[in-house]
Amino acid sequence: MSSAPYLLGAVAGHLADTALADPRRGHPVALFGSAAGRLERRLWRDHRGAGTAFTALSVGAVAAGAALADHALRGCPAARAALAAAAAWTVLGGTSLTREARAIGRSLEAGDLAAARGRLPHLCGRDPSALDEQQIARAVVESVAENTADAVVNALTWGALAGTPGLLAFRAVNTLDAMVGHRSPRHLRFGWASARLDDVAGWPGARLTALLTVAAAEHPRAAWKVWRRDGSSHPSPNAGQAESAFAGGLGVRLGGTLRYGERVEHRPVLGAELRPVAVADIERACRLSRRVGILALAVTTAARGLTGLARGRRGRDAREPGRKR
Repeated sequence: MSSAPYLLGAVAGHLADTALADPRRGHPVALFGSAAGRLERRLWRDHRGAGTAFTALSVGAVAAGAALADHALRGCPAARAALAAAAAWTVLGGTSLTREARAIGRSLEAGDLAAARGRLPHLCGRDPSALDEQQIARAVVESVAENTADAVVNALTWGALAGTPGLLAFRAVNTLDAMVGHRSPRHLRFGWASARLDDVAGWPGARLTALLTVAAAEHPRAAWKVWRRDGSSHPSPNAGQAESAFAGGLGVRLGGTLRYGERVEHRPVLGAELRPVAVADIERACRLSRRVGILALAVTTAARGLTGLARGRRGRDAREPGRKR
C-alpha cells in the first residue's frame, strides 16, 4: 500500500497535537489504560509468565486492531490518512508535555512552591514534598527531555517503521510500562515483560532524540560531548540518551539523587561540569523539545516516504517484462 496516506496523516496529527493538545477527559490512551487495568486484575500473578501474557494480549490487540483497520481502508486513501491522523494525534503528547512543564515554571516564577509541588506529579512520579525550587526545576527539565523521546520521537519512529499500527502499538507499550513496569513489590515480576519491551521499543527513538537534540540545541558541541560521554551512565538504557543531550544542549547539570515515595535512587550526574538548573531553563527546555519534535516529524516522514518510493520502484521493476531478476 502507498505510504502517502500515512505521511499526510502524521503531519495532520502533529498539527492537531500542536493546536489542540490532549483532551482533558476521554483520551483514547486513558481508555486503553482502563481496559489494560481490568485485564491486569484478571491475569495478575506474581510471575513473569502471567505478565508476559498480559503484555502480549494488550499490545497485540492494539497492533492487530490498527492493522486490520488500515487494511480494511486500503481502497480509500483519504480514510487511511484520517485514521493515521487520528492515531498520531492520540499518541503524540508534546504539547501537553510542555503545557504542564510551563505551568510548573509559572508557579515557581511566582514564588508559589506549594503549587509547583502539587502540579509536579502531573509530569513525573517523583515525591515533590521535600523538593526545593531548584530541585523541582531540575525534575521538570529531566522529564521534558525523557518525555520528548517517549511522547514524540519514539512514536514517530515507530510510525515510520510500521505506519499507523506502529504508532499505536508503541503508545500501548509505553503506557503498560508506566502502569506495571516500575519496581513495586506487586509488579516486580508481573511487570518485567512490559518494562523490557519498553526498553527495546524505546531504543531507536532515544538515540534519534539525542541526535536531533544535538542538531536543535543552542550549544550543539556541548550536547554532543555530554551525550557521548554520559548518555550510557544512566540506569535506563534509553532515558539517559535524551537527558544527557538536553543537559549539554541547555548547558545545565542533570541527574543525581531522586526520591520516588519511599525509594531513593542515586543516579549519575549528567554534565557534571555545567551549572545547576534554574527556573528559566524550563522554558528553554520546552522550546528545545518543540524543535526536536518538528525535526523528528521531518526526518521520520522523509524516511517513510523514501522507503515507500523504493518499494514501489522494486514492485514496478518486478512486473515489467524483460527485467533481470
